[in-house]
Amino acid sequence: MTTRDDDLRPEEFAQAASAAIHDALARDLRDAAQVLAAAGLCGVCAHEEDGGLGLPIDFALPIAHAAGKLQLRLPLLETILLAQAFPGTPVAAALAAGDKVATIAWQGSLREGVAGHARHVTQCDWVLVNDDDGAALVDVAGLACEEDGSLDPEFPQAWLDLEGAAVVARLDAAGRAALDHAACLLMAELAIGAANGALETAAGYMATRVQFGRPLSAKQAVRHLLARMKLLTEASAAAVLRAMARNEYGAARSARPALAGAIGNAVFVIEKAIHLHGGMGFTWEVPLHYSLREVRKLDAAFGAGALARAVGHDFIRGV
Repeated sequence: MTTRDDDLRPEEFAQAASAAIHDALARDLRDAAQVLAAAGLCGVCAHEEDGGLGLPIDFALPIAHAAGKLQLRLPLLETILLAQAFPGTPVAAALAAGDKVATIAWQGSLREGVAGHARHVTQCDWVLVNDDDGAALVDVAGLACEEDGSLDPEFPQAWLDLEGAAVVARLDAAGRAALDHAACLLMAELAIGAANGALETAAGYMATRVQFGRPLSAKQAVRHLLARMKLLTEASAAAVLRAMARNEYGAARSARPALAGAIGNAVFVIEKAIHLHGGMGFTWEVPLHYSLREVRKLDAAFGAGALARAVGHDFIRGV
């Protein structure tokens, strides 16, 4: 991982990020954004001139992991990405300071007149939408919105009618490509964090739930399943690290395979964690369903399996 001259390391951000996110969980979106910004999370990758910390994307990975693990329902990752993507602008400064909150629509475009699969868009000030080869940041205020609660009735997905949308700023093709690469890394880490949180919850329950005089974790079948769940989360984490390193020819690697793998592995791990809880896994007292909803929405945003198929096609063509 990247380090700075002062030996600051990305993993050192994990504890600070968790503390700030814990504080933000009990607040509404606006107050939560101010708390996260004050802790330096919103502007972790924004330029120092914009009020950020000017750190590389490596330092946002522990933040994404903590957001997934702690089930943060706020577009923190999108705000981090957009604060970095618009350097030297009022947009970056407002996002880094927590004065504005932004998200990203992964489907639709300005030309089509609709955009969707933007997390928590109804509570945001701005949303980034596809626009020809680049992207446009538009003002959410005044846009008609149709919510779809099929995957998450509490925090539904939404489709926006972009007719008459006010464009705040634009990204060229190169800027959009850089944002997409970083987004794949952060969203993959979000899924890994959600899976790790579910695994820890399941392991703790198995260690304390006693049947026939022994904890459930003493049963070989349970231990094998927990080991497989751990293996999948470790494989996803390794894929993210690999995607951040250049290949043997010195070229950048695509982060899409890491994201596709992380989503699939996270769904398996979270569903098995619910299964291991038995009937308890389907109650509100065991909130694993929140993590599953978030990962499922992430999968839907990238085409509900289409990402994995595209990665497979790219691999076949490259052989």
